[in-house]
Amino acid sequence: MDMFLRKSVKSVLIGVALTLSGLSASHADNPFIVVQSTTSTQNSGLLDVILPQFTETSGIDVRVVAVGTGQAIKNASNGDGDVLLVHAKPAEEKFVADGQGVQRFDVMYNDFVLVGPAADPAGIKGGSDIAAALATIAETRSTFASRGDDSGTHKAELRLWGMAKVDAQAASGKWYRETGSGMGATLNTATGMSAYVLTDRATWIAFGNKGNYEIVVEGDERLFNQYGVILVNPEKHANVKAEEGQSFINWLTGSEGQQAIAAFKIDGEQLFFPNAVQP
Repeated sequence: MDMFLRKSVKSVLIGVALTLSGLSASHADNPFIVVQSTTSTQNSGLLDVILPQFTETSGIDVRVVAVGTGQAIKNASNGDGDVLLVHAKPAEEKFVADGQGVQRFDVMYNDFVLVGPAADPAGIKGGSDIAAALATIAETRSTFASRGDDSGTHKAELRLWGMAKVDAQAASGKWYRETGSGMGATLNTATGMSAYVLTDRATWIAFGNKGNYEIVVEGDERLFNQYGVILVNPEKHANVKAEEGQSFINWLTGSEGQQAIAAFKIDGEQLFFPNAVQP
């Protein structure tokens, strides 16, 4: 009996060793990178479509952390990621200038739109001057839902309030409501309180709970929304997988990645427009 038990234990230990060895080999055969990105690239469905194409080509898996741009930059600055893919160019350029990133590349663009209820309490529907529309929202004290989360969309929104010469944050908790949430959650909150809200067009197109909401202001050149990609600096953070991360950047800004971005559509409508210059 004792001999039988000894043989059984030995067999189990050999099996465990082989399993661990197999997992180790599997891990080595399937490298991965972590991309700190925005909620819009995830919520729109873009990454779900294009990342498997990169993995098939390169053999490198991509794990995405989808948060607001501000948080994504903080995470990357802490070395929690290999690549940064966000949409707040001044903050991205500062990230590189501070030595946290190697080099920034344009990837794609779309635009922001202002959406609101069909009742349009501020009477701004059909306009193309975003600053004038925001000024009217403030004058009429119409409810406005802000992400309030330091995301790329929130940064753009604050910039636009500045152009409208309105200190919207001074009205926080009154007609100006800050959700502290991502774009999808903020859209849901806005529809629940009949509030106007600024959103990137891609998330709006993919949003499934529009109800009686529609775009009320669009087409202003100040609503342009550029996305950039940056390799986190391996000299600052030794854990960064520089070779794999750069491979992803090269693919994303190269012909294959750019074609994949352009091909991504919902109900025949293109959500992002590639505009990279390959590194």
